[in-house]
Amino acid sequence: MPANFDDIEIGQVVSLGEVRVDSRALESFIESFAPGWPAERGAPDAMVYAIWTRLDAAAALGWPQTKRLGVDALRWVRNPPAGEALRGRMTVMGKDPVGDGKGIIIAQHDLLDEAGRLVFSCLTRSVFAR
Repeated sequence: MPANFDDIEIGQVVSLGEVRVDSRALESFIESFAPGWPAERGAPDAMVYAIWTRLDAAAALGWPQTKRLGVDALRWVRNPPAGEALRGRMTVMGKDPVGDGKGIIIAQHDLLDEAGRLVFSCLTRSVFAR
């Protein structure tokens, strides 16, 4: 990701990294947050969201992002099984400067499985430093 808002380009695709669905984490998540969910069905939707959030937060540590304004148009497509590797990507859909010091980036985030199939997607609006 570029060092500031002005260097970010519409259409730019940024990797959010990769993570494997851990079987112990899946069991613990189900026990704590989704009682009754059969582990054979894969990660529950809330865990898929948490996995995306983890990848997004780790990737954004080095970005000029200062605030997340919203997460919209959430879409769950499938529930990945334990052991499956998931990779995240962000595509810049739009940008709007707001004064001299900041701008808004609108982006689509996708979580893909090992076969490249969509698992989860959402749109975000975030403030980036200029």
